[in-house]
Amino acid sequence: MIKELIERDDVFEELEIRSSFGFMAYHGGTLEKATEVIARETAELSGSSYYGLIQKHEDPIHFASTQLIREKSRALEEFLNHVSIVVTLHGYGREHLFHSVLLGGRNRELARHFAPVLRKALPAYEFETSLEEIPKELRGLHLENPVNYPPQQGLQLELPPTLRWNREEWGWSDNGGIKRAKQVDELIDALVLAVSTWNESSDN
Repeated sequence: MIKELIERDDVFEELEIRSSFGFMAYHGGTLEKATEVIARETAELSGSSYYGLIQKHEDPIHFASTQLIREKSRALEEFLNHVSIVVTLHGYGREHLFHSVLLGGRNRELARHFAPVLRKALPAYEFETSLEEIPKELRGLHLENPVNYPPQQGLQLELPPTLRWNREEWGWSDNGGIKRAKQVDELIDALVLAVSTWNESSDN
């Protein structure tokens, strides 16, 4: 399925190889809107590597994260062979969690490092690091989930629609002519800072 999806004219892979810290957004484009924008720019500003899978068609196909690993493309394989730790960006929607950012994935130290940095930048949102409080299907714990593939595994960051939505222009940030919402820039700046401080602590 993944191979056939990538071969479509309205589906694109993006790959940038930089440091061993990586960002991924493989449900980007019209599926989980703005996730690839956040992952791409954060990676560029922090000097991190980046992989994105972007769907542009109006009826995007949702696939399980585990399926991506089982059917790796050349670009994805190059990315995963290069990075040692990763943050994957996802969008989700739950009526009772419209202002909650969920920090899943198996690298719990990374989640605990990112949470306070993000919380300081975006005080209107809650940042949940307790796996017991995250819906089971959003915890990102499966060993075949790309977030857990690198040697140090990683952080699965689930972003609610309110964070990705531009309230002033009434549309998804960075999508279809809609400008970027202020909170998206704040999130990107906080992610860059979190990567920088993580790398500094890892070097010591």
